[in-house]
Amino acid sequence: MFYKLKKKIGMKYREATPIQLLVAYYAIATLVTFFLLCLPVFKLPDAPKTTLLDDLFMAISTISVTGLTTFPIDQVYNQYGVILLEVLFQVGGFGVTMLATVAMVLTGRRIGLHQRQLIQFDMNQPRLSGMVKLVTSVFGLMLMVQLIFGILFSLYFAWNEVYPTFSEDIFHGMYISVSAVTNAGFDVTGDSIIPFRNDHLFLLIIMVLIVIGSIGYPVLTEIEAWLVYKFKYPGRRKFRFSLFCKLAVFFAVIFTVVGTVLLYLSENEGFKLRADSLSNFMSAMFYSVSARNAGLQINSMNDFNHTTLLMLALLMFIGASPSSVGGGVRTTTIGIFILYLYSFIRGRNNINIFNRRISQGDVQKAIVVVSLSTLLCVCAVFILSVTEDAPLLALVFEVASAFGTTGLSLGITESLSTLGKIVIMVLMFVGRIGMLYTLMFFIRKRDRDLSYKLPTEKIIIG
Repeated sequence: MFYKLKKKIGMKYREATPIQLLVAYYAIATLVTFFLLCLPVFKLPDAPKTTLLDDLFMAISTISVTGLTTFPIDQVYNQYGVILLEVLFQVGGFGVTMLATVAMVLTGRRIGLHQRQLIQFDMNQPRLSGMVKLVTSVFGLMLMVQLIFGILFSLYFAWNEVYPTFSEDIFHGMYISVSAVTNAGFDVTGDSIIPFRNDHLFLLIIMVLIVIGSIGYPVLTEIEAWLVYKFKYPGRRKFRFSLFCKLAVFFAVIFTVVGTVLLYLSENEGFKLRADSLSNFMSAMFYSVSARNAGLQINSMNDFNHTTLLMLALLMFIGASPSSVGGGVRTTTIGIFILYLYSFIRGRNNINIFNRRISQGDVQKAIVVVSLSTLLCVCAVFILSVTEDAPLLALVFEVASAFGTTGLSLGITESLSTLGKIVIMVLMFVGRIGMLYTLMFFIRKRDRDLSYKLPTEKIIIG
């Protein structure tokens, strides 16, 4: 019987596409996380009892590095539980295949073509070459950033006597560093980073760490290669960045600047805990960065007016760059969609930017992803409006936060019904995997496009 089961599993494995295997690996990682989070060793002795559904919700939120929870983390998990969460953030942030590849490199195992294909799909890369080098470079860089800033935060907390003991300074310093880089918005203190809301330098560093995690792994490796090139070959010809790198940085800057300006104008007399224009501007910029990626907060979401909350929901829906720790529709997808609309209105057939033309295939993917992501979120809001006793704006905010794997909430997560929690779990999982890969999951290897073209006939549109 065991032999037959093994043979059947092997056959299914060979028939599966890389996308299906990738989704299966994330599902397995979620189940392992669920099992670990249920263990009493990671919970406080007097912790309130959690249901299996709550633990599964927490597992999906952890692997998708979202930050939404149905219970207060500081009242349930002990320090070992928080350390476990930090480890799981790496799994969710780096990706299952990246960590598996790093383990294979460290143990000297050969990385075959199939594993390289999985890396390619997990990191959303157009080419198969250079996958292992990209994985090892990104892994080393991200760990180094987390460690360096974790030490700096620990020393900062010790210098300002933020916590009673130095061990607590190290504990919280490392957690904030890991949480910011992996864009995991989990609040393990009950106050997020609200105590540091007036420390502008601290907020700037947090924003830099969030951007490092959300800008995209290929961008980080290209910037690293550019720095090495400048150091090794000073005065030589200009280093050429890829179009993806340019677009990822360009749209990240655009969305950050536009979000900052709109949030500042919307809350010109808001940000109730602020006293001057600089603090208001820093708050607007912080939320413009954090809402698209990390979900860290410096005041209660209920302090904002409805216009600001809608803007934050839109930023969460947009999300981070592709091939990063963040979720959502992704910045380049929205960017290409906007460029397509602009080109269509101007009567142009092609999208040209940075002296390059974006392929029609990428344009079609962007349109499909934006359209279906919007449809998915609208359907989720509709279902929640039937099952939940909460204001519509709070439901829209919750859905955008789950799909964007952000973690901000207006405080309705704990009171969600069973069906409501399932809807949010699906959104978190899809937001982490990506809408495009979710669709491709249902395409079998045997499914092929027609090898011939049917006659074309125009229809009336509009």
